[in-house]
Amino acid sequence: MSTVIYSSPIFGPIHSRRLGVSLGINLLPEDGKMCTFDCIYCECGFNKDFIPHKKMPTREEVAKALEERLKDMTANGPRPDVLTFAGNGEPTLHPDFPGIIDDTIRLRDKYFPNAHVSVLSNSTMIVKEEVRNALMKVDNNILKLDTIDKDYIDLVDRPVQSSYDVNVIIENLKKFNGHVKIQTMFMKGTANGISVDNTGDEYVLPWLKAVKDIKPSDVMVYTIDRETPAHMLEKATHEELDRIRDMVIAEGIPCSASY
Repeated sequence: MSTVIYSSPIFGPIHSRRLGVSLGINLLPEDGKMCTFDCIYCECGFNKDFIPHKKMPTREEVAKALEERLKDMTANGPRPDVLTFAGNGEPTLHPDFPGIIDDTIRLRDKYFPNAHVSVLSNSTMIVKEEVRNALMKVDNNILKLDTIDKDYIDLVDRPVQSSYDVNVIIENLKKFNGHVKIQTMFMKGTANGISVDNTGDEYVLPWLKAVKDIKPSDVMVYTIDRETPAHMLEKATHEELDRIRDMVIAEGIPCSASY
């Protein structure tokens, strides 16, 4: 079972396949996972196996810990390429997320003005205007859209909210007016005896149409990199990811593939 639970509120830096030297900011409890999805490929494991008992760090605790770490990196290195909101679940769940974004941008400007601020989100909370407004302020607003197929979402992403509607999410993704990067997991294998291969045109073409409607600044396609809690999953091949990447680029949208 995968059990990558991150320290809170600051972890790393780590080397990200997509972002470079990344200092992590985890707004969720340090002893468990808190997420609006329960993805079968999540490196933090299934929600039920890592129920947290501690509280989220406060806005003040996040700012204090971040400033201390940035001071240390100024003196001792390494220089961060990016300050990344990620960690044990969905960062935009924090009730003070907008204020924390403001604090982070202020501290970034003070210590490492060339570093980017990134948010890795599953998109579920962008129905809230205050969350969208906060995400508009960051350099890399990286939002998930694995598919537009409801059955696949229920099998793989497993939203915990019964009200989740991918069409509502797509409409809210359009509201960023291009200030959004779409991140999509492509993989193969099975879950509960059902194929989870979303690399074929049955899934790619409807997804690509949604991407074109959203008009993101760019798209990140990737595949499994770490251990997953569901064990019958397989990586998409280089060739499969390259094909999907090239289809996005052919539509005039920049796209990168991470293997």
